[in-house]
This record gives sequence, structure tokens and C-alpha cells, in this order.
Amino acid sequence: MKNINIAVIGTGFMGKTHAYSVANLPFFYENLPFKAVLHTICSRDKAKGEAIKNEWGFRYCETDFEKILADENIDVIDICTPNIHHHDAIIKSLDAKKNIYCEKPLVISDQEADSVVEKFAENSELVCAMVFHNRFAPAVLRARQLTEAGRLGRIISFRCAYLHNSNIDANKTAGWKQTAANGGGVLFDLGSHAIDLMRFLCCRGDEIVSVSGKSQIFFPVRKGMDGEPWNTDADEAFYITAQLRGGAVGTIEASKLATGTNSDLSFEIYGERGAVKYSLMQPNFLEFYDNTSPDGEYGGEKGFTKIECVQRYPKPGNIFPGPRSPLSWLRLHMHSIYLYLDGVYNNSLSELSPSFYDGAAVQKIMEKARLSDSAGRWEPV
Repeated sequence: MKNINIAVIGTGFMGKTHAYSVANLPFFYENLPFKAVLHTICSRDKAKGEAIKNEWGFRYCETDFEKILADENIDVIDICTPNIHHHDAIIKSLDAKKNIYCEKPLVISDQEADSVVEKFAENSELVCAMVFHNRFAPAVLRARQLTEAGRLGRIISFRCAYLHNSNIDANKTAGWKQTAANGGGVLFDLGSHAIDLMRFLCCRGDEIVSVSGKSQIFFPVRKGMDGEPWNTDADEAFYITAQLRGGAVGTIEASKLATGTNSDLSFEIYGERGAVKYSLMQPNFLEFYDNTSPDGEYGGEKGFTKIECVQRYPKPGNIFPGPRSPLSWLRLHMHSIYLYLDGVYNNSLSELSPSFYDGAAVQKIMEKARLSDSAGRWEPV
């Protein structure tokens, strides 16, 4: 059996999420032709890194990224650092001929995205993917099946919102995701997921061609990372109106100012022949409206139908805990990294897995939305 040795760069929440997903793959996917190995954890703090190595099950700990790149035993660089460090890590990893699994967003600017795409094109033999894990809920994958089969017909409109309440308390100490210096802001954090989902579901050959964006900072002064008063310098909410090449118009909202929400990601897509609705807070079901169903007295057969997607992944991912078991957030990350590592094993990334080209496309849409916000006009993409 082939080992795929993984180095995780970053010891925060997402580093822990990725390590968990890798460690538990054998329980959820039977008879894997490869063994995913937590090889090296990279931390700037040696003592912290050693503790995490032991707690999370890595073989080695390293503080020097250059030594990781030079290690011929390492097959995959898994980037879980703050956004500001993505570009440097990606370029160095490509130069070292390493496969890459990178957290969103790809980078923090249009120029950096172009640089990554150019470098990746020179290293197309490498398997490189983005972590847009929300693609991998069975209900989302079923929605894609329906759109690709033409069951919605031509798309007329769409709505996607990713809502948190984590910026409501101005006395809560800001983290790096709230600071522009680290590439923070809600558009990059939550908005990137929402944009990717709409591209994944609505834009099969019908890309977003223009956007109008509006940012929001509701608390201009809050407690900074040092505990002192700090002037908020990154968006706390962002609102986008987008138009597709085929004429559809939709809205994409990302907010950490949504009182009463938790991690509320939802979308609605309306077409000539049908419609779909989904909510991450009710992830086991997709609602589907078939506009070709017959009408009649008392409604005929019209109405939204709940499709029980639950954990009905295709083999080998439907064995444990079973296709009827309720879905969890971590399960989406596991399916994302399973498809990626299967691509590394087969040297071919699944079309479901978002590539660096997808990451760059999302980056360009976000940059145009920010430009629209500052210029006060629609911007072509």
C-alpha cells in the first residue's frame, strides 16, 4: 500500500480539522489503496509543535518550513496558515515539486492569484486543490446533479448567504481573521465559500460576469488582539449582487453581524423548470421543486420535496456510520480530503474537487466586489 505523507502547516483550528480528517479516513472509507500519514506538523513554537505532534498523532514536528520542503519523504503540503502567508507557501511548495492542499482563500489579491496560476501551469503534474469543503455535503452534490441534468432549466436567480454572529460583541478580542494585515475580513473568510458554491452549482459554462459589492463595518472600534481599543480595518459583513453570462442575477451575502445565527450557510436557486433550497443548519435534506409536475385541484403534485440525502455518499464512503446517519460538519472536510488524496494517489484531481483555477476565479470575483465597493459602480469580472 502506498503511503501519502502529509505535512500540515499551521496548528490552529483548521490544522486540527485537517489532521482529524486524515487520521479518521480509514474508519469512513474501506479498502483504501493508500495510507494517509500525518507525517510532520509545522509550528513556529517548538514546544507547542511537540505537544501537538503527540496529541494529534504526527510522526515529526518542525519549525523550519524550508526543511519540510527539502524532505523527499513528504508528498503533500497542507496549508492552514493565516491568509497572508498562503502565497509564499504555495510558490515555495510548487518550486519544491510538492502536491498542495490549501485552505481558502487561495491568496489575498488578484495579483497573487495570477502569480499562483502561472506557477501552477508550469507544474501541472502536481495535484493541487482548494479546501471549499461545503461542496461535499451530499445535499449539495445532489443539487449539482439536478442542475447538470437540466432539472432546473435555465437559471433565473439565486441567493446564497453565509451568516455568523461572531462579530456582534465589540468587547470580544479580535483575531487574525478580523485584521486586514493578515488578509482577514468576512468576504475572504465566509464569502469565498458562498461564491464557490454558486460557481459550483450555477456557473457550469455560465460564469459570473459582473458584480456590485458593498462592505459593512458596524463596530468601527473594538478590542484589538492586544486587548486595547482598535480601529476595525476589515469588513464585518459584505453584500454582493452578481450577474451571470446567461442573464441570471443573484445575491451573495457574508456576515458575522447576523444576530441569532450560528454557522448558517444557505442557498436558493430558481430556474425555469425547477428550484432547490439548502441550509447547512439542516444539512441532511435538499428541497427540490419540480415545475414540470402537474398542477390540479388542491395543488396536484406541486410543491417542494425534501430529498433525504443524509450520508448517501457513493462507495467507498457510505459504509460507516451508514447512509442513513445524520451528517456532521467534519464529515464534509473528510470527503473533501478523501477526494483530494485519491487524486494524489491516481495523479488526477476529481472534477468535484476545486482546483487552484477555481480558487483564482473566486479571488477575482472577490477583488472585483471590493473594487465595486470602493468605486461605487458595477465591475466586470
